[in-house]
Order: sequence, then structure tokens, then C-alpha cells
Amino acid sequence: MSTKEDPLNIIVTGVGGQGNILASLIIASTAVQDGLSVSVGETYGASQRGGAVMSHIRLFEKNQCGPLIPEGKAHLILGFEPVECLRTIGVFGNQGTKVIVNPRLIYPVDVLSGEAKYPSIDEVLNAIKELADSLYVVEAVKLALEAKDAILQNIVMVGCLVGSEFTPLKNETARAVIKEIFLKKSGRYLAAFELGAKEIKKTKPL
Repeated sequence: MSTKEDPLNIIVTGVGGQGNILASLIIASTAVQDGLSVSVGETYGASQRGGAVMSHIRLFEKNQCGPLIPEGKAHLILGFEPVECLRTIGVFGNQGTKVIVNPRLIYPVDVLSGEAKYPSIDEVLNAIKELADSLYVVEAVKLALEAKDAILQNIVMVGCLVGSEFTPLKNETARAVIKEIFLKKSGRYLAAFELGAKEIKKTKPL
């Protein structure tokens, strides 16, 4: 299997508790089973609930590379939280970067306490759009609820990534990886994955 970009640079970004690391594991494992080499790194190791978490995933065939994506070199950003997505594209994105984002804002403690203000979702999405080649907004939490568990929004987003065809990853391989990881409990994870894979195909960029 070939990838147009070598390496193909993907960032999964959000906050602790959203399942970023698990999503990255599924993506990386799928790539390996599809015959690609993979390098994975976390720029922020603290994955406690509410803290920023960013995983770098680099898929390559010939050009071996380190785990961290250079600034301005991300080809694709998978944003679990929109403000973190905006911060990420501001550093690692460029005018060719494609973005898939879940628009559900997660407010930090200082915002909840009234000590700070958060921008509106429209402001955040417009800012991302200005920095990206294309922006796809997917209501991952709503789709996860269709799979009977809101926490599965991360699996919905993995489905979006694979279904988008922005990567060479195969749907059937990702499904096999999910079955291998979750074994007898894989049913709802597969349902969430398929919801994401189908949704991205009918989602038009902003």
C-alpha cells in the first residue's frame, strides 16, 4: 500500500479523557497491518482528564522519520476538541492541511469558574478554516450516542479518518484491529466506527 506523502503526518489532538491515545493506537495498528511503517509520539505526555493531549502519527514506506512532526508539516489533523484543534493547526498546520473536528467544546476549570472566557464555537471554526486547506465538522458525540455510548466519540473520529480516504488506511483492516483490541466487546466500537466512516463521506467542508 502506498501513501502519496512519505511520511504522511497525522495529528490527533484533544484533552485528557477523550480517548486520544486509544484512537492513535487503532490508527497506527491499522497502518502497520496495511503494510506501512509507523512512528508515533506524544508531545504532551500528561493525559490526565482535562489536560491537553496530542499524538503525532507518521506513516511512511521509505523515508524513515522521527516520532514528532515538524512545525508546519501536518497533512491531517483529527481534532477531538475544537480549541485544542485550533492551537494545533496554528503550530503544525499549513494551507494544505485537512482538518476533521468534533465541535463539542470542553471548558477548562478557569472558564467554568468565570475567571476566563472561551471563544464561541463559530469563532473557533472560522479561525481553523482560515488556516486549513479544508475543514470537516462531524458531530462525533451525537453519533457516539447512536452507538449507545457518548465516550465512543473517539472511535467515531477514527471512522471519519479512515472513511475520508485522506489516508491509505483500509476500512476492513481498521475493523479487524478494533475486533482484536476489544474482542467480545467490539460490537459497539464497530458500530461507532462505521457511523463515523459513513458520516464523513456525506460531510461537505465548510
